[in-house]
Amino acid sequence: MPEEFVIRVAERVKQLPPYLFGRLNALKYEKRRNNIDVIDLGMGNPNDPTPQPVIQKLCEAVQDPRNHRYTVSANGIFNLRREVAKYYEKQFAVTLDPEEVVCTIGSKEGISHLCLGLLETGDTVVVPNPAFPIHIHAVNLAGGNVVSVPLTDDEMFLSNLINITKNLNPLPKIIILNFPHNPTAITVELSFFEEIVPFARKHNIIIVHDFAYCGIAFDGYKPPSFLQVKGAKDVGVEFNTMSKSFNMAGWRLGFCVGNREIVSTLAKVKGYYDYGIFQPVQIASIIALRECNKYTKEQAQIYQNRRDVLCDGLNRIGWNVKKPKASMFVWAPIPEKWRSMGSVDFAYKLINDAEVAVAPGAAFGEHGEGYLRLAIVENELRLKQAVRQIDRALRDKH
Repeated sequence: MPEEFVIRVAERVKQLPPYLFGRLNALKYEKRRNNIDVIDLGMGNPNDPTPQPVIQKLCEAVQDPRNHRYTVSANGIFNLRREVAKYYEKQFAVTLDPEEVVCTIGSKEGISHLCLGLLETGDTVVVPNPAFPIHIHAVNLAGGNVVSVPLTDDEMFLSNLINITKNLNPLPKIIILNFPHNPTAITVELSFFEEIVPFARKHNIIIVHDFAYCGIAFDGYKPPSFLQVKGAKDVGVEFNTMSKSFNMAGWRLGFCVGNREIVSTLAKVKGYYDYGIFQPVQIASIIALRECNKYTKEQAQIYQNRRDVLCDGLNRIGWNVKKPKASMFVWAPIPEKWRSMGSVDFAYKLINDAEVAVAPGAAFGEHGEGYLRLAIVENELRLKQAVRQIDRALRDKH
């Protein structure tokens, strides 16, 4: 008999934690196959359409056979990078050269490849906790170590971040930030970055800011760009994406902007990994950035209305939640009566008893325990229905 053939998976993959969303997603799909109508508030997956001018441009560009080839550069076509620079000038009064822009296959890919380009084995990265999972796992996959800073509110977080970071030995190489924040929806003012930039310069720490929710803000709040601070381009970069502001999640296009050396490092890594984004998608994205700001504002109002429906409804049934100022999420503390269950079991309870899918806070790190993330991606009628079903499930004594 031949010896058993053994697949030796890399330790970096073995060390990845179980994907908590996997079992919940499998249960959701199983229920739907059995014709159970699950209201899905679990994933931040926009269900509203991409603006029509963008779709029309894609259809036009895809008819040109010259666009069927590899793109000329993994960095992104020049006209798109120039349009990103114009967008930043118009939206944030930030001056960028097209050479300070690299296009990515969404921000997850970009952050992951940037970690490969910047981190040596054993380097330390400071990340808020809870966190969007890629902010942690991109570091781990690149061989780095994560130091978590609890994120409970913006005021305590800034002082904790500075105190923890400056006392690390050796100092961290990178701080990853993400405001408006996923999953907690915490926001900051420009003063936050005005304090972080000189701190990063003094201690030679790179700042990476994930700005995915820049276009989804409510009640007159406008999220600041990290790059609005004088000297920010000297110390870091900002990631942005078409996914949320323009309802282009499945199109997979984002960009990294800022420090020229960091941007070129990401471009170099990407040059070895991919041939860039399908050119018609890039061409259509130019139209989004150039012509579709009114759609972004309309979409933000849609999310604000949904936020109000969900938060007002939950508060009415005795589940106390705060209204976020930005993002497409409500970060809800588990009601006291059910808190001992933990976020994973409580999420199972809601999908089984209320037929509403949510994301357990524990999926975003240990400081997410005790919370659920609810995505406001369903329409208002569906959100009202979700509240009714949750109310029924939590009142049911059986």
